[in-house]
Formats: sequence, C-alpha cells, structure tokens
Amino acid sequence: MSPQAPEFDGQRWSNADDDRVEVVAADPAWPQRFAEEARAIADALALPGLGIEHIGSTAVPGLDAKPIIDILLLPPAEIDPHRLIEPLQQLGYQYWSENPDTTRMFFVKGMPPFGSGRTHHIHVMDLGEASRRLLFRDWLRNHPEDARLYAEVKHEMARRYPTDRDAYTAGKDEVVAQILGRALNPPEHHRDREGDEPHGGEIHGQDRGG
Repeated sequence: MSPQAPEFDGQRWSNADDDRVEVVAADPAWPQRFAEEARAIADALALPGLGIEHIGSTAVPGLDAKPIIDILLLPPAEIDPHRLIEPLQQLGYQYWSENPDTTRMFFVKGMPPFGSGRTHHIHVMDLGEASRRLLFRDWLRNHPEDARLYAEVKHEMARRYPTDRDAYTAGKDEVVAQILGRALNPPEHHRDREGDEPHGGEIHGQDRGG
C-alpha cells in the first residue's frame, strides 16, 4: 500500500514528528551532492536550455544548514513547466500539487512517509523571485558576517520550532529581508568588488557540471 501524503489540520502537518527541522554544521560534500543530482535531473528532463542552480544555505560554503539540497530549475520560457512533473516523480520526487502559491512549483525527495528524511528540494518560480534567490545566495557567499548572522537565526528557529517548518521559515523572514535589502542596495565598495553576475552552481543544458 502506498504511503499517504501528509495532511494539514490547520495547526500541524501529520508527519511533523518525523519531518523535523534540523540545522547542522556545514558539510563540504553538499556541492557534490548538488552536482550529482543536477546531472540526474538534466538527463531525466532532457530540455535544451534548462538552467539548474544550487540555491539555499547548502550552496554557501561554510554556512550551517538543514541538510537538504535546494535546487532551482529554470526551464526555457516556451516550455510548460508542468512537463517537469512526471520525469521528476520518476526520480523519486513528490510534487506539492496543493501549493497555495500558484506562481511556484515545489518538489521534495525523501520526505516522510515517502522516505526517511528530506534530501532534496526542487523549486520552479518566476524569474523575478529566482533572481532574488540567486542574489541572496551570492551575497552570503561573499559576506561572511551576514552568513554568520543568518546561521545564528536559523539555529535559534530550529531550536524553537523543531516540528513546525512553517514557523521556522516565518521566523527567518526578518533577517532574510535585512540581508536581501543590503544585497539589493550595497555600498559602493561592495559593488566594485563583486560585480553583477551569479557565481557558479549552475548547469545550463546537459553538458555542464555545477
């Protein structure tokens, strides 16, 4: 019998005790885990021009994080993103079809009861939000003081809300807004040092590693 998808009763997800929030020390193996999964995704989707980016905290060297690889997919504009669902399901991802945010698609691998623990997330979103995610990642890669601040808040939220992912995420909103504000309006010396381009972590098409 297939596992039943988690249900939300208005207060709590039914799998909350098994699907706990845990922030762990940075693991240097995370980029390799991304690269391996990105290759599998690129092969499964076989979409010329597909962009695949490593985002989230595991994409920032030295940053403590939940041990879940967050992956941003950027399909070509002419492609219906719903074409991604079946191939990703074949790779073991669960698609959140009831996502109230209709501007995004979200996939999870390993989430209880379908697995023993989350290993990967896949995000598909509009280019504006995708750009903000990439900007946030790149800013943290280049600003260790903000990365440390973010890590402190994440550890505190994980201690406070170990079985409530929504509260954990909401608890980070203020610091994320602060850091993103600095990234969107950096001092002149930061602009001179960094430039405007994202720094690695992407696959475009099927012939480039992350």
